[in-house]
Formats: sequence, C-alpha cells, structure tokens
Amino acid sequence: MRKTVLSALLSLALVASPALAVNPDEVLSDPALEQRARDISADLRCVVCRGENIDESNAAIARDLRLLVRERLVDGDSNEEVVDFIVERYGEYVLMKPNTSGANVILWAAGPALFLIALISGALYLRRRSQAREGAVALSSDEEARLKELLKDS
Repeated sequence: MRKTVLSALLSLALVASPALAVNPDEVLSDPALEQRARDISADLRCVVCRGENIDESNAAIARDLRLLVRERLVDGDSNEEVVDFIVERYGEYVLMKPNTSGANVILWAAGPALFLIALISGALYLRRRSQAREGAVALSSDEEARLKELLKDS
C-alpha cells in the first residue's frame, strides 16, 4: 500500500515538473555558462514547435539551436551577440518576445489602433441609430386601422 502511494506521488511529481528537453550531454560543465545558456534558451522559440522555447522542445532543430547557443557562449560571445547571431540566421520568428522596432512597430500598433477604430465606429453607429428612432413618423389612422385588422387575424 505504501509503495503504491509513493509511486503515485512520484509519478505525479514527474508529470507536474517542467518538461525540459535538454539532454545531459548538452549541459556545460561551467554552471555560470550553463545558466546563461538556459536564460538565452528560454527566450528563443523552436522553429518547429509553436509556443515552445528550445529548452522545452524535443525537435532536432531545437537541439541544434541549444548546442549552437552553448558553442557561442564557450567561444566568448555575450548574451546579446548569441541572440543576434541566431536571429540573423533564423529570423525574428525565433524570438519569444519580438522586438518593438522597425517594421514590427506596425504590428504592435495595429491591434490597439484597430480596437480604437472599432470603438469609434460602434459609438457612431449607436448614435446614428438612436437619432433615427427620434425622427420616426407616427402611423396614420388608416395604417393603424389596417395594423389592428392584421393583428386580429393572427
């Protein structure tokens, strides 16, 4: 009984822990460099797996990117130089948080701008609609009589 409970808790702990795909042969011997590599990898998206960083992905390209990050760090590159090198090779898609400069400014501003346009359009529509109701013409006595006659038939 006790073994069953312990094995269930152990399996639950393994399932709840973050799934990192970093293999033991990829880990650097220097803990400071390894931590820098992990920090950089957390901000790099796997180009195959959507929404996963390269540390979480099991894809072959993610492994190549992890090895490339570690190789560049061992060669003495700074964190920014490593990220710039990878962005130069694979494009800005590899960044989990894209830059807010250049042409990306249009993308960052498009959402709020379209939201404001939708709010203004909606407000103008509601305003025109409310004004149209105020100017409605009343039914003539003949039309009212015809309406009452139609409603009695139903």
